Amino acid sequence: MNKVFTRSLVCMVFALVAFKSDKPAYLLYNSKGKNIKYEQMINELANADVVFFGEYHNNPISHWLEYEVTKSLHQMKKGNIIMGAEMFETDNQLILDEYLMDQISMGKFEEECRLWGNYSTDYDPLVTLAKDSSIHLVATNIPRRYADIVHKKGLEQLNELSSTAKDFFAPLPIEIEPDSILKDQLGIMSALSKNPVNVAKAQAIKDATMAYFISKNLKKDQLFIHYNGSFHSDGKEGIIKYLNRYKKGLKIKNITTVQQEDISRLDSTYHDQADYVICVTESMTRTY
Repeated sequence: MNKVFTRSLVCMVFALVAFKSDKPAYLLYNSKGKNIKYEQMINELANADVVFFGEYHNNPISHWLEYEVTKSLHQMKKGNIIMGAEMFETDNQLILDEYLMDQISMGKFEEECRLWGNYSTDYDPLVTLAKDSSIHLVATNIPRRYADIVHKKGLEQLNELSSTAKDFFAPLPIEIEPDSILKDQLGIMSALSKNPVNVAKAQAIKDATMAYFISKNLKKDQLFIHYNGSFHSDGKEGIIKYLNRYKKGLKIKNITTVQQEDISRLDSTYHDQADYVICVTESMTRTY
């Protein structure tokens, strides 16, 4: 065995051992479970009209990558992006706009905007990016008081609200699955509720509202990136299903987040769940 071959073999073995001893926090996969590079994902996302980033709300890798993906797309699209988020309710758009335009203080914004409990760690970086880069940020979610009406009294009860109130959610009636399918789709959340069908309908009005406000704010030659719980866009269902009804012919890409004990191979369960899958180790710390 010559010295060159021996040296090459030693290097290969060392590389393999070093790889196995690495502890990556996450790996990226495409819809078929093939490992892909971040740059490849960004290049492909840049050709979309709308990108859905499906997060785990308490997963720090989701939140970090939301920020990084947005920065990368903002650079690649030369600033031609729009941001939208489930975490902001439509009736707070004015407050959000006033803060982004420096018309009100951070304190007043945080006091009045009904922010999620994990806002400061998980969403403030995105809002700050929008503010510093003059990116339009759209509040897309139905006000929680109206979702609560659906949960407690049914979807039809929204018809009793004023015309002003109806401006803050998707136009009624919305297309909705039969009750049995809705209950099935929601799974464990439905099983824990006294009225699982209404819980499912509350989720449906959220999805429809987010889709509606995305469609209202789309602009030619601008990429819209939307942040939401992965449940709302996995399998290109949920928000995406409604968006395709409001605006046909869009090029839509979705990202989802999953967790596995071993992230070296994507479980086939997650194939075709999204165009891009962020596979995070199950031991990852939580933000809450």
